[in-house]
Amino acid sequence: MWSGRVTFRVHPRTAVVSLAALVLALLSLVVSLCVGAYTVPLPDVAQALFHGTGDRLAVHFVNHERLPQALLAALVGAALGVSGAIFQSISRNPLASPDVIGFNSGASTGAILAIVTFGGGAATVATGAVAGGLMTAFLVFVLASRGGLHGVRLVLVGLGVTAMLGSVNSYLLTRSSLDNAQNAHIWLVGTLNGRGWSSVQMMAVALAVLFPATVLLGRQLRMLELGDDLASGLGVRVDRVRLALTVLGIGLCGVAVASAGPIPFVALAAPQIAAMLTRGPGVSVLSAGTVGAALLSAAHLASAQLFTTLAWVGDLLGPLRLVDESQRNNQLPVGVTTAVLGGVYLAWVLFKRRGTGRA
Repeated sequence: MWSGRVTFRVHPRTAVVSLAALVLALLSLVVSLCVGAYTVPLPDVAQALFHGTGDRLAVHFVNHERLPQALLAALVGAALGVSGAIFQSISRNPLASPDVIGFNSGASTGAILAIVTFGGGAATVATGAVAGGLMTAFLVFVLASRGGLHGVRLVLVGLGVTAMLGSVNSYLLTRSSLDNAQNAHIWLVGTLNGRGWSSVQMMAVALAVLFPATVLLGRQLRMLELGDDLASGLGVRVDRVRLALTVLGIGLCGVAVASAGPIPFVALAAPQIAAMLTRGPGVSVLSAGTVGAALLSAAHLASAQLFTTLAWVGDLLGPLRLVDESQRNNQLPVGVTTAVLGGVYLAWVLFKRRGTGRA
């Protein structure tokens, strides 16, 4: 029964891990403001941020290019981390993240339809992504819930739906104009390059609305990890709570995909890394969100500096050139970096669980 009070209990280790992840995300953000094609010293960064004065190029790069992308990386990472925690807890399966069970693909299909049909404005793409994710989630849960919702069945159905939607997305690209297909293809890679303050505002508003609602349902989410029967016995209205959490998870995932494209790995790994660090009995949405923000912020920094670092190493090696000089200041799409990291993470998980029968 509703008592009119809301209480929160955060374990000390969860608080420490969340704070450390926030510090890592902040450090990645600060470094990303300093380095790049035009290096800006830290004092000039502070002057540009807090006073809007100083070198005109520094003000432009810091306030209008690097800061929106860095903030968006943290916000999108947090949204993906929380979304992954929701679906992994609902299904009680560490592989049941939005990018594995098809929700990212559904959001991508909705966004591509918006780009191809309506030209791809920010609000239109966001609406299409959320609608596509919700319809895909409905389809996956209907197909996977016959005889009870099981984590393995959810993952298998999600993989099948992902394959089908991948074909649909390819077909839509072949039937669109060259400009729309090019825009959609760049977006599908998953990138923060060229994103501005409008994307940051959309992502911030979505998190401000959806994250508190997720925290309010956090206790019921932890009970769902015990199984439907036990959760129901503890007073949880299983179907209603699962539906509400599914909508929240899809909303977070859909807006993140609309803002930066379908970025893999973060929603899959952030909750499990957070659970491993906190050593808790389940996945905490708070720690999963902060770890997700730290992961994507670090990946964004690494993506932005990869070609520059390779060029610097090539200069040290003399005649050996690792990258062409014209590519020195290019930025790798962050989705490529997270996909590589995701492959390494999955290989590590399989290696760690070898011989246990859980891989």
